[in-house]
This record gives sequence, C-alpha cells and structure tokens, in this order.
Amino acid sequence: MPVTNDTESEHLNPLFKVESAPQQTEINQKPPWSKLLLMAAFATTLGSAVPAGYCIGVINAPSELMKVWCNQTVHDKYGSTLSTSGLDILWSSVVSIFLVGGAIGSLGGAGLANKYGRKTCLFICAALFAIGTVLFIFCRAAQSVEMLLLGRLIVGLASGLVTATLPMYLAELAPPAQRGTLGVFCGVGVTGGVVVGQVFSLADIFGTAELWHYALSAYILFIVVCYLPSYLFPESPKFLYVMKSDPAAARAVLLRLRGSDANKLIDHEIAIMETEANDDMQSSSFSDVLRDSRFLMPLIIVCCFQGGQQLSGINAIFYYSVSIFTKAGFSETNAQWANLGAGCLNLSVSLLGPLLMATCKRRSLMMLSSAICAIFLFSIAFVLNYIESVSWFPWACIVCIMGYLFFYQFGLGPIPYFIGSELFEVAPRPVAMSMGSLSSWVCNFIIGMAFPSLQNVWGAFVFLPFSITCVLLFLLTKFYLPETFGRDPSEVAPLVSKGFRSKVK
Repeated sequence: MPVTNDTESEHLNPLFKVESAPQQTEINQKPPWSKLLLMAAFATTLGSAVPAGYCIGVINAPSELMKVWCNQTVHDKYGSTLSTSGLDILWSSVVSIFLVGGAIGSLGGAGLANKYGRKTCLFICAALFAIGTVLFIFCRAAQSVEMLLLGRLIVGLASGLVTATLPMYLAELAPPAQRGTLGVFCGVGVTGGVVVGQVFSLADIFGTAELWHYALSAYILFIVVCYLPSYLFPESPKFLYVMKSDPAAARAVLLRLRGSDANKLIDHEIAIMETEANDDMQSSSFSDVLRDSRFLMPLIIVCCFQGGQQLSGINAIFYYSVSIFTKAGFSETNAQWANLGAGCLNLSVSLLGPLLMATCKRRSLMMLSSAICAIFLFSIAFVLNYIESVSWFPWACIVCIMGYLFFYQFGLGPIPYFIGSELFEVAPRPVAMSMGSLSSWVCNFIIGMAFPSLQNVWGAFVFLPFSITCVLLFLLTKFYLPETFGRDPSEVAPLVSKGFRSKVK
C-alpha cells in the first residue's frame, strides 16, 4: 500500500475527522519542552544507556592486565596455571558473557515492560547495574574470577533490558512531533558510554594493575546521580491507558508532561490511545505477535535494522583501528589515543541525531547512511589489502574510517534503536523492541566471536561482508520501510501489514 498523504489519512483514521484544520495544525506543531520531559529523558539516558555503553567500552584497554590477574588468581586458588589457549578461552568468556546477558535481558524486556511498566523496568536495570558494581569492586579483593564473570553477566542483563525498554519509554513520553528527537537518546547514550568507558580505563586514570576493578565499576556514579530524582519520573501514559486501562492516570501524566495549556494536544493523544485500547486485534504476548501475519514485515525491519547495525562493521572498525593507526606510523600509545579520538568523533556526530530525527525523513537518512557506509567499507577492504604497497594508503584508510564513522551516525547508528516504536502500536511494541534488541545482541556476539578468526583467514576482505550488509539494509529500506516521520504508528502499521506484498513509497 503506498504511503498516504494527509488527505488520505483522514479517510483511514477517523481521529482526524473530529478536528478542524486549525486545530490539527496546532497539534502538529512542536510543543515547548517541559522540564519534566527533559529531566526524565536526560536522567534515564545518563543513568541507563550510558552505563550500558560504558560496560562495552571499558573492557578493552585493561584487558592484558585483567588476563594476568585471572591467570594468577586461578593459580593461587586452584593450584593450576592456564595455558595460552585456556587463558584465551577464559578471557573470551569474560567478554562474551556480557553479550549473553544482553540477549537474555532483551528477551525479558517485553514481559517486564508490559507487566510492571516501562518506568519500573528502568529501576530494575539500575538495581542490576548496582549489583554488578558490587561484584566488580570486590572480585579482586576476594580473588574470585567467578565474581567477575557473574558481574559481567548481570550488567549484560541490565544492558539488554535498557536497549529493549528505554527507546520505547522515551518515545511514549514524547509528544508526536518530538518522538524522533527523543528516540535517538538511547543510541547517543550508548555511544557516549563507550567513550566514557574508554577514558576511565586509560592508564592515567583507572587502567592499572591495581585499579582496573574501579574502572569496571565507575559507571555507578551516573546511576546514583541520575536516579536521585527518580520519584519524579512519570510512567508511560500509553502504558497506563492501553495496558493498565487507567485513563485518569494517563491524562494526569500527560498534564504533567505537556502542561495545562496543551489541552488540545492532550485530547488528541488520549483519542489515539482510546483507539488502540479498543482495538481487539491488538496482540501483546510473544506468541501472538510472532504468529500475527500483520507484524511479519515490521518485525523483519526491526530485527534486520538492529542486527544489521552490529553487522555493518562498527565494532570491527574499532577492533581494527588501533592496528591501522599503527601502520600509519603512530606509536602504540598514540594509536590508542587516536582510537579514542575516533570514538569521540563517533560520539560528536551522534549528538546531531536529535536534530536530524526532528527534521529529516527516516527513509532518506537510512538509505544515505547505508549507501555511503557500504562504499567506505569496500574502500577500507581494498586499501587495507594493498596497504603495504602504496605509501599513502595508511592515511587513506584512516580517512575511510573517519568517513564511515561520520555517516554511520546519520542513520545506521540512531534509527535502529527507535524504529520499532514508530512501526508498532503500544500493545505489540515491547515484543518488537525485545526481538530487535535480541537481534542486536546476538549479532554483536557473532562479531565478537567470529571476527578475529575470519580476519586471520580473509585478511582485509573481512570488511566485504559488512559492506554487503549495508547494501542489503539499503534495499530493505528502499522497498519495505514506510516513512514514519510525523506519523503515528496507527497510520504506519497498515502500510506494512501485508508482509512482503507490502508496497511503500
């Protein structure tokens, strides 16, 4: 079904019939940002998304120091010395158990979000992060590798819940005109957390043999500070109305978020919620959503976008960048600082996300980002393969990496985090977000486990599959992603309800 214009939408959605043109124009205008909305957005992002990213970025710099500690601890506690391969397996477990926890947490996000609420889910995340902090701080004093592994598993669970719940929570707090702006906060927070983790794990701060356990746990500062005003955080009004059948509570939250002078906007949002609540065709359980043919295509889009985000090469780029900077003539120390600079560039461009999502169409941004990143990844593979043959190729490779990081944050970085909240209505949304988050964590795990081996076999051509992934995401966006910018999910859902027979323009 082709994307409808505003006139056609009036015939598809009866909610548009009850408002005059001036009223509809007023509703579509961006309301001022309320203090409560800004506080909830920034506090939950800094207190949950940043710790999730932190736990990803902090583990790389002190890895050699932690390996030595693991080996010594096993020897002192069990009287045996690990072989090189045994130590590699143990360290791979420390790294990858975080991703396993993320996948499990993603699956649990749907049930927790629908049963207890989006806000309560974030409190559970904070509690899990706090437990992880305790385990990290005391694992070295207790000489317990098991505590380290358990801590990584628990913060992985928390991070999976964050990526499944936070984008949904923020999208449901935001008024329609600002939904895209808030939708990218989770992605920006995770990206920022990676950089903060890299900074805290530097040798000049906590990246030493005596202090690495403090590096692992320093994210607790964000949680303590950001959750102090947590009693003020509002619950999602859509959750209260649709899932809890409490219209009065939903209206009260909207009045707190929008202000008493935004009655027309509040009435419009309440009317949309009422339509969703009265829709007997809505599905909310995993089995119902997965069996419903109407959700096949949007589920494919959400899972492919989030999984493709990981398979588009971003983690591999950071894994490989230190060696590339070294080949360009940097010392080992300067190459690590250059790698941190690449992370800062990634973060800086991600800060454009709220502005881009507030003003630009999703399809255009995603296709632009996918296409250009595909070209840069192909160029990286080509240049790396001949990097020893041409004197200026190391610098060309650095330019390609920086170009990739720049355009990655135009679409591949931010859009997958929140596209599910724009394609799905309230009831099936938690399942969709959980499935997308699961796809992301699984693909992240695949990259972490397979990339070093594939790199040894394929060399520079290991970047070609990432380039192909970007091409496939471009095609999926072009042929099947409806434009969600400025539309309510109730308008978008029918456009992809026919599966692969859906036709969007």
